[in-house]
Amino acid sequence: MFENLSYTTLQEYWWIIVSLLGAILVFMLFVQGGQTLIYSFGKDKISRKIIVNALGRKWDLTFTTLVTFGGAAFASFPLFYATSFGGAYWVWMLILFAFIIQAVSYEYRTKPNNFLGEKTYMAFLFINGLLGTVLLGTAVATFFTGSEFSINNMNSSFWQSPYRGLELAFNFTSYYTYVNLSLGLAVFFLSRVLASLYFMNSVSNKDIIVKCRKLLIDNAIPFLIFFLFFIVNILIKDGFAYNSVGGEVSLVKYKYFHNLIEMPVVGLMFVIGVVLVLWGIINSFIKDDDAASKGIWFTGGGTILTVFALFLISGLNNTCFYPSTFDLQSSLNIRNASSSEYTLVAMSYVSLLVPFVIAYIWYEWSSLNKEKITAEEMENDHHAY
Repeated sequence: MFENLSYTTLQEYWWIIVSLLGAILVFMLFVQGGQTLIYSFGKDKISRKIIVNALGRKWDLTFTTLVTFGGAAFASFPLFYATSFGGAYWVWMLILFAFIIQAVSYEYRTKPNNFLGEKTYMAFLFINGLLGTVLLGTAVATFFTGSEFSINNMNSSFWQSPYRGLELAFNFTSYYTYVNLSLGLAVFFLSRVLASLYFMNSVSNKDIIVKCRKLLIDNAIPFLIFFLFFIVNILIKDGFAYNSVGGEVSLVKYKYFHNLIEMPVVGLMFVIGVVLVLWGIINSFIKDDDAASKGIWFTGGGTILTVFALFLISGLNNTCFYPSTFDLQSSLNIRNASSSEYTLVAMSYVSLLVPFVIAYIWYEWSSLNKEKITAEEMENDHHAY
């Protein structure tokens, strides 16, 4: 089946797979957003325990999605993986560190005689929520703004900054640093919006629901500001295009805007996604508890569609998904960064398992959310996080 597809079609197929996994990952970051909201519920230990356990039932799904996304990117586009993870390694090391301390925190937070203490592990959860969202968003923004690297004829990559990726978020002399950070902060506040909606869906506690309504608007406003800033900037900027015949890279005005127009299905997906995100937020704020609890599905589904569309316009339609601002011709696209045709064919058969993975995630989610978490359950559950 897959061996009958052209090499170009296989490359496009795998960019779609990687893009979908990236979109699901952004949705699953509601766990990280929720971790930054734990102290927003005051000093009530029961409320905090409810929130931590609501997140604790899902944190492994986020971690699994992150690993799957990284594995798919490595296997299908190894030159991108080597360039980004090998060059901007301080950013990726910080992200990895943030997810390691998250796993440790859920495991040992309430264990008796843990030498760091519960407050330390709570701080770790906040650090994971902050770094995990902001740095991942900043890294994805470079798909549109570019990074400083070069690649020689032997496909060896050379990162040009001694800061090894930290300059993408902290070089404030560059305007595109602010564009990168705008997406990072948009992802941060979006994760908090999704977390508020998730709590409204999975927790049965009136005080928490009331607090979540306020947190929903408090975080939706900055999310919309930062997201709009990012979208406007990438739609009006020059994009990195390549010639499908010779492979030469050039700057094209309004490239990403043109991609939305020239790929109408993707453009429609983006519009529908944004509408669903807004509808889920507004509906959950103005409706009663039963209707409000459904907001996570509208905003969550809209998040997946919107991010999916952004990934697609960054890599399809002869667009360089990992552009170089140091050496334009070193920019990576799905043609020059992919694995061999044989590898993509073999992996494509493995990709048939993706629907089963998604089905497993849905099954586990549904099983754990059959009953909403209550204060009584937390008081009597001696195996809670």
